Amino acid sequence: MNIVILAAGMGKRMQSALPKVLHPLAGKALLSHVIDTARTLSPTSICVIYGHGGDMVPQMLRSDNLGFARQEPQLGTGHAVMQALPQLQDDVPTLILYGDVPLTRSESLRRLLDQAGGDKLSILTVNMEDPTGYGRIVRDNDRIVRIVEQKDASEQERAITEVNTGIMVAPTARLRAWLSTLSNDNAQGEYYLTDIVARAVADGVPVVSAQPDAVWETLGVNSKVQLAELERIHQRNLAYRLLEQGVTLADPARIDIRGSLTCGRDVSIDVGCVFEGDVTLGDGVTIGANCVLKNVRVGDGVSIKPFCHFEDAAIGAKSVIGPYARLRPGTMLAEDVHIGNFVEVKNSQIAAGSKANHLAYVGDATVGSRVNIGAGTITCNYDGANKLRTVIEDDAFIGSDTQLVAPVTVGRGATLGAGTTLTKDAPAGSLTVSRGRQTTIEGWKRPVKQPK
Repeated sequence: MNIVILAAGMGKRMQSALPKVLHPLAGKALLSHVIDTARTLSPTSICVIYGHGGDMVPQMLRSDNLGFARQEPQLGTGHAVMQALPQLQDDVPTLILYGDVPLTRSESLRRLLDQAGGDKLSILTVNMEDPTGYGRIVRDNDRIVRIVEQKDASEQERAITEVNTGIMVAPTARLRAWLSTLSNDNAQGEYYLTDIVARAVADGVPVVSAQPDAVWETLGVNSKVQLAELERIHQRNLAYRLLEQGVTLADPARIDIRGSLTCGRDVSIDVGCVFEGDVTLGDGVTIGANCVLKNVRVGDGVSIKPFCHFEDAAIGAKSVIGPYARLRPGTMLAEDVHIGNFVEVKNSQIAAGSKANHLAYVGDATVGSRVNIGAGTITCNYDGANKLRTVIEDDAFIGSDTQLVAPVTVGRGATLGAGTTLTKDAPAGSLTVSRGRQTTIEGWKRPVKQPK
C-alpha cells in the first residue's frame, strides 16, 4: 500500500515554535510514533506531508523509504493529500494517517485494511460520549453516506456519536479522481478530505468502517494539555504490559519509559524511575526509587539503590550500585562490583569483585579484580587538553583521599597510603605513600578576632 501521513499543521495551541508533530511523547516525536507504526505494515511507500516549521520536519526525520511533500499554503486535509499524489502508485490502496495521532495500533490499521480490500473506501470510526469537534458519520440504513464536519453539521447531525477519526483507506486511482472534484465552499474555506465519502457513494463505491479496540488510539494532540494526557495514557499502557509480563512496579502510575525497556523474571522497580533509549534488566534486578537509566544493560541479580543516574553503561551480575551513584558513558562493570554513594564512574572498566563505596571519581580507568578504592579517591584524567588513562591492577588497595595523576599504573597487590598523590607508577605488592611529614607545634594558639 501507499501510506500518506498528514503532518503540516501549525499547532497554534501548542504555543511553540516547534512544529506540533515534532513534540515528544515518551521521548520520541509524535510523528516518529506514527512512522514506526506505518512501517510495521510493510508499505510500498510512505509520504509525509509537511508545512509549518519549514524544513524542520524532513531534516529531523529523513531516512530510507520515506518521502516528503510540502503543503504551502495549508488549505485543508484534502489539499494536503493532493500534494502526495505524484508519489502514489495507483495499483495499490492508499492509507491516510495523521502525524499528531501517535497511539494508533497496527492491529487496528490491519483491521481497517482488511475491510477496505482493494476496491472499498474504509474509514476508521469511533463512538464518543462527547463528539464535539469531530466530523460525524452519517448513515442511511447502516450504510455510510457522508461525513459532516462540526461547523457544518445540523443540530440533528451533531447528536450523532459515531465520529470520523480521519484515518482511512481508499483505492488510489479513485482517490485521485475524487480529490480533483473537491470544493472549499464550506465554513472553513478548506478542501475537506471527508468530502470524498459523498463522491464514493455517488460512484457506487462501498464505504465501510472499522473500529479500534480503544478510543485513545484515535486521540490527537492539539495542545500541551492533550499531549500530557496522551503521555499518561501511553505510560499506563506500557506499565500494564510490564505487569502482565511479571514485573513488580511499586506504582504503575509513577514510571516513565522513553524508549525500550526489556525485563527478565522477578524484576522490581520502585517509584519515579525513568528509562530512556534501550534498557535491558536481567533476572532478579531491583531498582530503587527515582533512578534514571539511559541505554543501560543490567545483569542478573543487580541491586540499584535510589537516586542513581546511568547512561551508556553495562553492569555485571550481582553488583550493588548506589544510592546516589552516577555511571557515565563507557562504564563497564563486571560481576559483583560495588559502586556506592556519590561515586562517579566514566569511560572505565572495573573487573569482578572491586569496590568504590563512597565519594570517589573513577574516570578513564582500567580497574582490575578485587580492588578497593577508598573514599575521596580521584583519578586525575584530564591535563587541560587530553584525557589520560589510569590502570589499577588486581588486588590493589587505594587508600582514602588519594589522587592518581594519569597516566599512571598501580601494580598488582599494591597499596597506596591515604592522602597519596601518585604521579609515578606504584610497584606491585608494595606500599606507596606520598604525603608531608606530620608535625605538631607545641604552644600554638588559634587567632582571636580583634574587637573593633
